[in-house]
Amino acid sequence: MKKLTILLTLLGLAAITAATAWSGVDKVIDAVTRIGIGGFVITIIAQLAVDLILGAAWHAAFPTMSFPHLFKARMVRDSAATCLPFSQLGGIVLGIRATCRHPGIHDVAESPVEWPEAACANVVDITTEVLGQIVFILLAVTLLAFGTRANPLVKPVIIGALLLAIGIAGFIWTQQRGGSAVKRTVRFLGQHIAGQWQTTMLDGANTLQTLMEDAWSRPARISASAAVHFTGWISSAALLWLTVLLLGSRLSFLDAIAIEGVTCGLLSASFLVPAGLGVLEGAYMALAHAFGLPSSVGLALALLRRGREFCIGIPVLLLWQISEMRALKAREASNSAPEADNPGATEGHQDMPHS
Repeated sequence: MKKLTILLTLLGLAAITAATAWSGVDKVIDAVTRIGIGGFVITIIAQLAVDLILGAAWHAAFPTMSFPHLFKARMVRDSAATCLPFSQLGGIVLGIRATCRHPGIHDVAESPVEWPEAACANVVDITTEVLGQIVFILLAVTLLAFGTRANPLVKPVIIGALLLAIGIAGFIWTQQRGGSAVKRTVRFLGQHIAGQWQTTMLDGANTLQTLMEDAWSRPARISASAAVHFTGWISSAALLWLTVLLLGSRLSFLDAIAIEGVTCGLLSASFLVPAGLGVLEGAYMALAHAFGLPSSVGLALALLRRGREFCIGIPVLLLWQISEMRALKAREASNSAPEADNPGATEGHQDMPHS
């Protein structure tokens, strides 16, 4: 898997380089710099507004968990998926870690969140996001078909959306009824992580399945979360429309939905490619050309999106790492405090016979 990730990363970087050379380096640089610093800052603020909507969608499914905590965990998950050389699966793992809270580190008012609840919350949030995404992709494909006349991307994306719908249906069934499948997955993951995590994961498999069934037994929350996610996808299309406007070009809002929806569908299909390298650039270039925009503008949209993701994601990951280091020091301090108060406790405990 590590070799595959490196290979896909190199292929993605090669594709971006080739796309830049094909579009013309001067044209791409001109298109990117046309937005200006002020315009780029506006797009960052707009992206944060979209992230707030995504955090609200997660909170709709788990209202008992605080919105600020879910929002921060969502930011870590997305930042890891877009800024680190991992596939989207790596972002999910870090998202689960960021969702965990531990007693003695955070405020007393915050109840601790252990890994089964964190894993359940992340998996259900991703599932409801895909539910909203399927509707968004189908809407985008419909607009693409009517707007560009027999575009060659229409059929592959429709097939991909249908396969995604079938896959998500099976995924939901597994979460609700597939207790043995969940246990096998946890056991497989446990064999590929550190020993101290392996035992914890295996012990929490039954708890995870119970939490999954409880989450899916609340259809009103699931429906609300999927609906808010769909709003978030529409908002991402609005951000694309705004970026095109700031670049000095023109694109209707419905066309922006078509471009963003089909691009998201292609990115979902290539989830093993780290950060969608090459896939994002190729999709934006092809779709922008289909709607009458120069390929250099399409590539500029992709590069600006990546720049926006880095400007948000890198500070988020750094702040999260700082908080993790502080939490680790707090745990070490709390563990060493009793030993300092009673230095003979450890020695006496070692002299006790084992039964």
